[in-house]
Amino acid sequence: MEPVDDPRLYSNRYQVTHLIARGGMALVYQAQDVLLNRSVALKILYPELSSDPLFVERFRREAQAAAKLSHPNIVPVFDWGEDEGTYFIVMELIDGTSLADVLRGSRTLTASRSAQLVAQVASALGYAHRNGVVHRDVKPGNILITSDGQVKVTDFGIAQAVASEDHLAEAGSVMGTATYFSPEQAEGAVVDGRSDVYSLGIVLYEMLVGRPPYIGESPVEVSSQHVHGSIPPPSQFNDSIPRDLEAIVVEALAKSPAQRYQSADEFRADLLRFTEGEPVRAAQRDVAFFGADATRAVATVSPGERTQSVPLMSGPRTDVRRRRNGRPGLVAAVVIVLLAIGALGYFFTTKSGATTMPYVIGQSVSSASQTLRADGLVVNAKFVSSTQPSGTVVSTDPASGTSLKRGQSVILHVSLGKTSSPVTIPDTTTMSISNAENELQTLGLSYKVVFTSTPPASGAVPGVVLVQSPVGGTNGHTGDTVILTVLDPSSTYPVPPLSGQTTLQAASTLGQSGLTVSNTTATQCSNSIAIALVVRSIPAQGQQVKSGSAIELVTSSGYCQVYVANVVGISKSQATTKLAGQGLIASYMSADPALCVATPIGTVVAQSVQAGSAALYHSTVVLSVCDGSTVPTSTTPTTVPTSTG
Repeated sequence: MEPVDDPRLYSNRYQVTHLIARGGMALVYQAQDVLLNRSVALKILYPELSSDPLFVERFRREAQAAAKLSHPNIVPVFDWGEDEGTYFIVMELIDGTSLADVLRGSRTLTASRSAQLVAQVASALGYAHRNGVVHRDVKPGNILITSDGQVKVTDFGIAQAVASEDHLAEAGSVMGTATYFSPEQAEGAVVDGRSDVYSLGIVLYEMLVGRPPYIGESPVEVSSQHVHGSIPPPSQFNDSIPRDLEAIVVEALAKSPAQRYQSADEFRADLLRFTEGEPVRAAQRDVAFFGADATRAVATVSPGERTQSVPLMSGPRTDVRRRRNGRPGLVAAVVIVLLAIGALGYFFTTKSGATTMPYVIGQSVSSASQTLRADGLVVNAKFVSSTQPSGTVVSTDPASGTSLKRGQSVILHVSLGKTSSPVTIPDTTTMSISNAENELQTLGLSYKVVFTSTPPASGAVPGVVLVQSPVGGTNGHTGDTVILTVLDPSSTYPVPPLSGQTTLQAASTLGQSGLTVSNTTATQCSNSIAIALVVRSIPAQGQQVKSGSAIELVTSSGYCQVYVANVVGISKSQATTKLAGQGLIASYMSADPALCVATPIGTVVAQSVQAGSAALYHSTVVLSVCDGSTVPTSTTPTTVPTSTG
């Protein structure tokens, strides 16, 4: 997270402390709810959009749509409001990360883990659909995973009630994220819960493969592929995907809504069958197909990952099932014979158990994959920037000529293509990782994150770029890689000094050090710290703690009590000094002459607070002093220095 320079207080209640993310319509901050003393997520509509009634209405709709959804897998909305023309939504602050961060760098998840996480998302969507709300922007960035592995779906920013007939996108366009559009959404048709099923199917595809099925040079190109293109089978890029799970992906990604799972609950049920080792329904149906002429990858487009308005596409869709022509029995028989011949051939060619890695560099990924599979090898693809044409194999792991066993996995490094446009590398130091990545991707630059346990300067915050290479301002080209150095999450940091600060100031100070405020608070008396200000912290100042640790604040309840000393029988000056040593203030009055018989002048003969009794620090004790007068007089109180508590 990125600390804010101006910790503004919204509606006299929510004080922002850190910037979490920048979205398509709003900024998301961590904030402190000063009324309930808790951390929250504050989503603030961009200022330039706050003056647009259309976007304000969409923002209001998000609050209303999400506020009525109470489900363990949906981020709850606490509040919605406006402050000096700025509109905001208050949500639960999730302790975790987004699925987009988990998948960053073409990372994949295991089949079992992918199915478990997507099943939780499907549960949330099914509940929303039953309550008349379609999300319409399901993507990894809107799927949060808590530290204990629970999924939370967020950002119903373009959610629309099923029965609603108003359209908030401009005419001829549709709101959403092009990479995860459903075909009907890209065409501007009426959508229902099955559109969310398709988008979630794209997410599952990306979790298994390391990339979405459609990658284009612009959001328009990507959305067009959803309507016209054929999806490459996941096993083309990852042979380890179980057949049943691939069948689930196939059904979720059918171009026609009628051929998909008819609800998110059906989708979830099949995923749970898979995780429990039971036969899945999708494997028993012939729902959709991945075309042999599947769309190939081209250069990655960063804007396609953002929620935005994209022009509508028009059909027809290429892989919606056509009406079958005659003679189906003959066709089926021919297919069976060909499959049998292929199976026998594979059996005899793989019987020897050994093969040699062939030379496939320069071939298309489909041709190379066919060659390698014919040799009994398991093929995985990894996409890299290269000057070679998009979809061309630029290298292999292992190299050609290497002796292999049949069934062994090999990796094809496939070109995404690379332009050579000059670009000035931006300065991303002090930015959060997510913001730095957005900045670099927008300019067509790649990045690599490197962790360090030794901060280059005090006050370094986890998750914030400390150093980059090349440095900002350097001339480069699109496709170049920028190394981002951040603190290792396992590093420890000293608790900063908090004494004398308000709880809000302390929360901001802790946040700047990558720490949080504990929900547990305590109080203690203090003779030096004003009431309600921080006296100390638990753990104490300077103690080393891990990033993200919750620090308990101990605030002042006011002055402590002291037990008053006996000052009767000593001189006025001695009594004053003795009480001052206890932090008490002495004042004086003339004693009753009857008490001063045979008593030296200036001697204390009585005190207003009895010796051994408790009195608040810095309170006043009245001393009766023999001064030879018959009329009591009060003297000006003497103030003593305040000692430290």
